[in-house]
Order: sequence, then structure tokens, then C-alpha cells
Amino acid sequence: MKRIVLLVVSAFMIVHVASGQVANPKDEKLKAHIIALDIAAWNNWKNKDVEGFRAGTRESFLSMGAEGISTKTDMIQTAFVDCNVKSFSLNDIGFLKLNKKAVLLTYVATQVGECGGIPLSPKVLGAVSYVKEGGKWIEAFYMETAIEK
Repeated sequence: MKRIVLLVVSAFMIVHVASGQVANPKDEKLKAHIIALDIAAWNNWKNKDVEGFRAGTRESFLSMGAEGISTKTDMIQTAFVDCNVKSFSLNDIGFLKLNKKAVLLTYVATQVGECGGIPLSPKVLGAVSYVKEGGKWIEAFYMETAIEK
């Protein structure tokens, strides 16, 4: 668990250092597009839209959280069945363009809901990577860790 927290904190630090740089308009447009894709991904989960999730993620998609590592198939069989999300919001969004075909998005997500009868952590640090394949940006990796207060 400490390793996950360290990885997420490191990602946030990288993004915040990079955010001090002057962004060009193309990067700002890309950032807005990636944020919109990520909000759509959260809405797919909230609305149990499996087809939207399939279309927006790589076949090799992985998710990492307190419950461990999940594949795309795992997510479809568990998170889209066992979870009931009432609401969410993304704040403190950071964006880092890694290269022409890879970006990293970080944020603090506030969420209300439950999975398998267990309440979701009210706040999580999230790190999401998107890659460009076939001219389309798709989610490759999602990682989160609870913010405990």
C-alpha cells in the first residue's frame, strides 16, 4: 500500500512541476479533451455503461487500487456489476504530456457510492494514463489510493 501511495504522490509531483511550464494552445486543447474522456469514463462506471468502458479503454487496460490489480475483464465483471456510484467530482487536476502518444492525468476524486455493500472511499488520489492508438485517445492504466483524514 505504501508503494501505491508513493507512486501516486510521485506522479502528482511530476505533474505539478510540469504545470509551472508555459503550455502551448495545442496542449491545452489536448488537456481539455483528456479531462472530458476521463469524466466520460467515470460516467460509464456510474451509469454501468460497459460498452462505453470497452470503447474507451485498451484491451490491456489495468486498474490498481486497494483491492489489487484488475484487468479490463475483471472490471467489467466486478466494478460494473457490484458498484453503485451516486456522484463524483474531479478536483486539483494535473496534466502531463509524456510524448506525442501518451499523457498522464492526476486528480483528487470525491465520490459517493458503494461496491459490494462497502462504501467507496470519499476521496481518492487518482492517476490515469491515456495513449493514442489508431488516432484515438484511450485509457491504458488507472490507479487510485484513498485519502485518509
